[in-house]
Amino acid sequence: MTDSGKPAVWAEGLVRHFGKKTAVNGVDFAIQPGEFYGLLGPNGAGKTTTIKMIVGLLRPDAGRAGVGEFETWSQPIEVKRRIGVLPEEFNLYERLTGAELLDFTAATHGLPRHEAARRRNELLEALDLKSAAHSLINDYSRGMRKKVALAAAVIHAPPVLFLDEPFEGVDAVSARLIRNLLQGYTERGSTVVFSSHVMELVERLCTRIGIMVDGKLIIEGPPQHLLDHYEVTSVEDAFLAAVGAEETPGGLDWLNASSG
Repeated sequence: MTDSGKPAVWAEGLVRHFGKKTAVNGVDFAIQPGEFYGLLGPNGAGKTTTIKMIVGLLRPDAGRAGVGEFETWSQPIEVKRRIGVLPEEFNLYERLTGAELLDFTAATHGLPRHEAARRRNELLEALDLKSAAHSLINDYSRGMRKKVALAAAVIHAPPVLFLDEPFEGVDAVSARLIRNLLQGYTERGSTVVFSSHVMELVERLCTRIGIMVDGKLIIEGPPQHLLDHYEVTSVEDAFLAAVGAEETPGGLDWLNASSG
């Protein structure tokens, strides 16, 4: 719990419709400080919509969400001061350099110039972006963009960090750098909420996991709880059991046919 007695991140009865489709259907959870919480689900399960409602990018049709003692839609400024966000699709100022983007982001959060410069340099070093610090973001690869966007999300040291597919399009070396940064982040008491389809990383990183199917949070708990519940030996197998996926699709026999 935070000093206010509230969880680090919470949701109560979140609902969101898009036309006749219910994307999120009554989601409740409470995430404690220092947790590394993985929000899993197949495409279209409602993960991204849920995160957007919590961080203030999408207004819920019903329910409430917030960070600590602050409710997202009645106290948006207080919530935004306390969070960092790396969305799945992020827009960056492409005519800025990586260093300029971090300086600009730090300034928007009111960091003193000397402290902003220190954090900028440490983040560029930690994420292996130092050599590209003065190159335009327009020239960055997707992996480099993801790393500089992550640096921008954490430069103000928010107590809660939301990440939507942080490892997508990232090479193995960059994935390790991101993983090390995030592990150190939670070890110092901060909270990470992230969605990912990379089950190996979810199993390695998460202290607790929630699985969404058709807009509902159907199960959550520590990784071992999921393994025990579904009587499996990996988070991937637990995920497949939860969503009712068939491991081997039927048909497609022609894929095995000789073309000779």
